[in-house]
Order: sequence, then structure tokens, then C-alpha cells
Amino acid sequence: MTGKIGSTVLGYPRIGPRRELKRALESCWAGRSSEAELRETARNLRIDTWRRLRDAGLDSVPGNTFSYYDQVLDTAVTFGAVPKRYAELGLGSLGTYFAMARGADAVPPLEMTKWFDTNYHYLVPEIGPGTTFSLADRTPVEQYREALEAGVTTRPVLVGPLTFLLLAKSTAGESFRPLDKLPELLGAYAELLRELHRAGVEWVQLDEPAFAADRTPDQLQALGDAYRQLGGLSARPKLLVAGYFGDFTEALRVLAGTPVEALGADLVTDPSTVDSLSGVPGLRDKTLVAGLVDGRNIWRTDLDRALTTAATLLGLAGEVAVSTSCSLLHVPYDVEVEDIDPQVKSWLAFAEQKVHEVVVLGRALRDGRDAVVAELSAAREAIADRAGATRVRNNRVRARLESLRPEHSQRGDYQERRAAQQKSLQLPPLPTTTIGSFPQTTDVRKARAAFQRGRIDRASYQQRMRDEIKRVIELQESIGLDVLVHGEPERNDMVQYFAEHLDGFISTANGWVQSYGSRCVRPPILYGDVHRPEPMTVEWATYAQKLTAKPVKGMLTGPVTILAWSFVRDDQPLADTAAQVAMAIRDEVQDLEAAGIRVIQVDEPALRELLPLRAAQRAAYLEWAVSAFRLATSGVSDSTQIHTHLCYSEFGDVIDAIVALDADVTSIEAARSRMEVLDDLNAVGFGRGVGPGVYDIHSPRVPDAAEVTDLLRAALRAVPADRLWVNPDCGLKTRGYAEVEPALENLVSAAEAVRRDLP
Repeated sequence: MTGKIGSTVLGYPRIGPRRELKRALESCWAGRSSEAELRETARNLRIDTWRRLRDAGLDSVPGNTFSYYDQVLDTAVTFGAVPKRYAELGLGSLGTYFAMARGADAVPPLEMTKWFDTNYHYLVPEIGPGTTFSLADRTPVEQYREALEAGVTTRPVLVGPLTFLLLAKSTAGESFRPLDKLPELLGAYAELLRELHRAGVEWVQLDEPAFAADRTPDQLQALGDAYRQLGGLSARPKLLVAGYFGDFTEALRVLAGTPVEALGADLVTDPSTVDSLSGVPGLRDKTLVAGLVDGRNIWRTDLDRALTTAATLLGLAGEVAVSTSCSLLHVPYDVEVEDIDPQVKSWLAFAEQKVHEVVVLGRALRDGRDAVVAELSAAREAIADRAGATRVRNNRVRARLESLRPEHSQRGDYQERRAAQQKSLQLPPLPTTTIGSFPQTTDVRKARAAFQRGRIDRASYQQRMRDEIKRVIELQESIGLDVLVHGEPERNDMVQYFAEHLDGFISTANGWVQSYGSRCVRPPILYGDVHRPEPMTVEWATYAQKLTAKPVKGMLTGPVTILAWSFVRDDQPLADTAAQVAMAIRDEVQDLEAAGIRVIQVDEPALRELLPLRAAQRAAYLEWAVSAFRLATSGVSDSTQIHTHLCYSEFGDVIDAIVALDADVTSIEAARSRMEVLDDLNAVGFGRGVGPGVYDIHSPRVPDAAEVTDLLRAALRAVPADRLWVNPDCGLKTRGYAEVEPALENLVSAAEAVRRDLP
């Protein structure tokens, strides 16, 4: 890397092409391997990534993008923002780090929430008046040197100081803003920049995606002050400040007046950003790193269009470099390893292919279009083939949607529904339940894999799943839960399972994407009109219901979450695609009711996730998101109880939409925040059933009965007993039975104890 940034990417996947980091983490956590072995796996993954990106032809290779769990947590550790309760555990550096992420003994983990409008989760830093920032960890410097030894010069990437503080949680309530600690934090950043400079680093990337959202004048002023200070350091690397996930122009106007050398802009998420760049004074003195390749979705780039966009930028900045719109953390590694339909495959680009697209665009800008004629032609043919493919359109689906009327999205009066449901279900106060999935044992996973590979026939597979369902039902009855679930042993993932049963989707075998820590998902690809050819869950739900007199919930994933956790077609409005998915789910809801299932849960944990970062765009999104949920759930009688589930989001931002969903019962994450979300619900007069989670399933900790009892009593101060449900925060799929059984036993014991105290 010599002076110019050139073609680059803002980040790269880190879990490993074959999920090597996931396996190493879980092996270390389980005590099957050592910390030294985990560190060696991590080192090998880092070196392989650096060399892969260098050999692909990038002019600038990002570094310090590896993380054992989460980059925001890494930033907190780097600058010494480790809460005292973790530091006092005496677990060593990596042990303390994992305690913050996963909890330890009686110490719960940090809160977790979504990284802007993605399905990636970050750990929320805790910042208070007593927080002392310092350069406490030198991993960015160490990894730069590690890359040099491997023969690669990298550009260290850091979460920017403003974004870090804006994402943090105050430990002193509303009387203190984490942003008030900016001057002290900048001192620690300055020290790191000086050390990186001494190590020979030429460029450092500071990510400030918080400024793709609405920001106050004071926050924008703080942004400018911060980068004038960092840019004014006498001995530092050159600085690239990158914003993504939306229109970054407001921040660019501020940053263009600071000494930083390069500015990165996402030109994919909001294409109108291109037009607004012409009015940014000071840009002619900077390098503009143009995010022309989508870092979040998997469709091939229209290279002709991207080059046309790049051409319009050439006169606006001192230099134009080409990059992805954001880190490639959000897409799988390589489409070439997938054995999927060849036509659909030709439309796709995963991380490897996106790096190639960036390199092609960079060559075209440097050497002219004639240098990449073959690559441009191949991209052009794929774009045209997709646009003209008949398989993406189903006229019956479109005609059905056009025939819908307002009454298709309306249910009866809630109080009448509630009375009918009480008569039908006969549940006690504080009814206990779970969110849906139970731990997926090795035997279950092996049986599903054997069936998929043709090693056992359908009858054998179905019998094994029935055996597991029977075991899960018997376990729940022995524990004493009131509303049961079948445990979902047949489901590999709450979105992928439905994608595999709906027309218009295609699934991958290796398209893994990190969600948090060792948790990975394989988002399906939604490429065409969506249709349900046959029932998807009725067989399993009705089998489970025959095994017990207690109600068993039918478990479905909602239309918004299916969109959020898939790679969705970009050739029509999301609202239209959501309505298609909603109709498919509606058909399943009606079939479940007809089969005798009296409680049906339609999960929408991603409702908040897709919320636009800019307030001006939110009303339109929430209108179609709520409409899709109601379309999916409004085709049943008053006596059928509709549940929904939401987790790990800032619920206050969508609280009115939660009310508008009109679900009979809403379960929400609340354990880590200790019921804070109930204040938001009460503020809008939420008057339906609510199940604030009392067991944090994202941590291996088993809460004792006293802890759950305390949470329930806190919940009762906000929600009357006749509307309060008792449940974990989320599904139990990722936990083991050694944790789940005692946790659920404590949950039931706590509910029984609190019931005894009710008037």
C-alpha cells in the first residue's frame, strides 16, 4: 500500500469459510480445547484472510477486522471500558472478555442489541462518570505487525469514537451522556494512532456508521471537533473515516472541513447520496472512497451502472477510490462452493465475488473500460438474464394480492377475543411457556443431516423427529409448563426452514453469516414471487397436540423477519415482497387453526431491525410491516390466541407498531435490561398480554428461582397479573439441556411462588 487507497473493502467475514472460529470458540468454552489452541485458530484465520485479499488484487487490505466475539466489545476492551464486576473476576484477558459477552457465574453479560439495521448483534458498552479510558489493549498494533510478518500491509480498522459512545449505555441514567466522555476517549485514540504510526501504519480506517442516522447539531459538532483533534496530531497515520448503512452526507459536510485525508460513503443503501455529494465543500481535497458494491446483499453488481456513478464523482474529489458499501461481514464467503440452481447462482456475488467486483471497478477507473471488457460483459449478461427470467414472477400470487380488502387484515375487538380465549384455554394467572425451540441435540442434527444426504428415508426421519417431539412434550409436562411447544427439532433455522418450503426461495449449504459470537445463520435467498405449495408445520404441531391435554403452540416466523433474515430480491419494493410472504403465512395460520391448534405464535424479532435509520423514512416502513403481520394473522377466530415474539432491539423506537400488530400476547427480551422495556409499553398504554423474558438464553448462566422471582415481581409492578406471561427471552435451540432444564424448573417455581402471593 503506497499512498493511495485504491480499490478496497471496508471489512471481511471472520468466522472462517468452514466456520472454523465457531468450532474453536465452542470447543474452548466447553473445555475440550485450550485457549492457546483457540488463539492459533484465530491467527491462522487472520493470516489466510489478509493473504486472500492481497492476492485478489486489492490495493488496500483492511486489518484489525477479526474479533473473537464482537468489534464493539473489542473497542471497549481496547480503551479500558471494562466494568468493575468483570475485571474483578480474575479470569485473565480473554476470560474477562468472554465474561462480558456471555456472563460468568453470578455475573450476567453485557446487554446485546442489533448493529443498526442488520442482523448482526453487538454488546452494548457501559459508560458512566467514573469510566476511565486508556489504551489498555494493543491488539490493533499487534495484528498490524502480525500481518507484516505474513507479508501483507494492512489498514487497521477501528470503531470510531463517536459511534462507540453513541452506541453505549449510560450507567448513571439520563443525568449522564456517554458522549460527555469524548475528550478523554479521544486521548486514548490519539495514543493508539501514535503507536500505529510508530509501527509504520500508513492508513487507519475509523468507522462512524452512527452518522448515517439522524443526529443532533451538538453531535455533528462533536464529530467535527473530534476529527479536527485527531487529524491535527503531529505523528499519525492518514485517516479514512467511513460511514455506511445510509446517507452519510450530513457527516461528510462536517468531516470535509477537518484534516482527515479520506472519506468513505455508502452509495448503495441510499443512491440519492450520489447527488448530494456535489454540494460538499472541501471534498476536492480528499480521497472519496465510493461504496459502489453492496456489502449487505448478494446480488451481482451492475458494473456498468457502478462505473457510470463513479464517473460522476471524478470531478468532486481529489481522488476516487472504489470499495464495498460496508464491511463484507454481512455476506457469506464464496458462492462458487454452492451446489444450487445454475441460473440463480449466476445472479449472485458473495464476499469473494464482491472483492473481485471491487478490483474490476478499480481497474476500469485506473486503466479504462477496455481493460475489463470480459468482466463487464459477463456482469451485463447476468443482470439481463435475471431481469428477463420468467421464474421470478407468479401471476396467481400477484392476482391474489390485488384482490385483498381491508377486512382481510382486521380481527375482532380485543376484549371479546380475550374472553373467548380464556374460556377456551383455561390458563392460570402468570401462565408459563417457552418461545418455541428446544435444544437441538447431536442426534437430532445427525438425523436431519442423514435425511438430507439420502442416508435414511423420509419415514425413518419423521419417526426420529416424532420421538424427539414426544420427549420434549413429556419434559415440559414434567417441569410444569402451561403452554407447550413441540420444540422444532425438524427446523434447522427459524427462517431457512420456511424458505425451504416456499416457492421463490433458494437455500445454500455453506452460506454462513455471523450473527454474534459463535452464532451463525444461513440466510436463504428470496429471488422470486413467494407461494406456499403445501402446509409446512401442521403435521408436527398436530402430532405434538395429540400427546398432551395442554395447549401446544403452532410456531411460525413472521413475514418481516423472513425478509430481514434472508437475502431479499432488490427488483421490487420490500412492501410487495412482505405481502407475498404474509399471504403464505396466513394460509399456514388458517390450516393450523383448522387442525385444532388454539395458540399460534408468529415471531417478529426483526421488526425493529429493518427500521430505517432516518426518522423521515420510518412511518412508511412501519405501515407495511404492521400490515404484513396483520395480513398473516387476521384470518382466525376470536378464540384462537395469536402470540408474537420480539427480541434484542430498542423497542421504544417501534412501540406504537407493537401495539398496532394487534397480537393477543407479545413476548419480549427483558432479562438483561431487567424489565426496562415495560416502561415503554406502559407509556403507550399497552393493554394486551405481555411476556417479558425472565431467562437470558444468550448466556450459559442458569438463573436461580430467586433471581427469576425478583424479575417477575418487578414485572408485576408494571403489568397486572391477568396479562403477564412467564417465559425465556428467546428460543432455546442454542443452549444445552444441562442448562435449560434447571432454568425452566426455576422459571416454573418462581411463577408458582409469585402466584401464591397474588391477591
